[in-house]
Amino acid sequence: MIRRPILALLLALSFDAAAQRTIPVTMDDTMRYAPSEITVKAGEKVRFVATNKGQLVHEMVIGTKKELEEHAQLMRKHAGMQHDHPGMLRLKPGETGGLDWQSRRAGTFYYGCLESGHYEAGMIGTITVQ
Repeated sequence: MIRRPILALLLALSFDAAAQRTIPVTMDDTMRYAPSEITVKAGEKVRFVATNKGQLVHEMVIGTKKELEEHAQLMRKHAGMQHDHPGMLRLKPGETGGLDWQSRRAGTFYYGCLESGHYEAGMIGTITVQ
């Protein structure tokens, strides 16, 4: 039986090998992402490679606008709460990390930083899936 951490690693490695495109993203203490708008094709497997160029911890959490707003509200209520799920990166100052993502349907998705006050300060970007 394969343990879950090993299985997760194997799945991540297989996705990385299958990623069709790598998209660099930077985040910093101006509470902005560069780029702030990204377009991908439905079904396209992408790897976001995010770098935190700031002096604060920043995140890249992907979801619908409603999901991000609900999550941001939860983070405000529980300041300092640690959270982790497959559609997010949490980076300390100077760190770089990868996030694999794919949407099989067209639509608009968002990425935001849910550290306390960052989302509210405008730290959000748009992913358009065509």
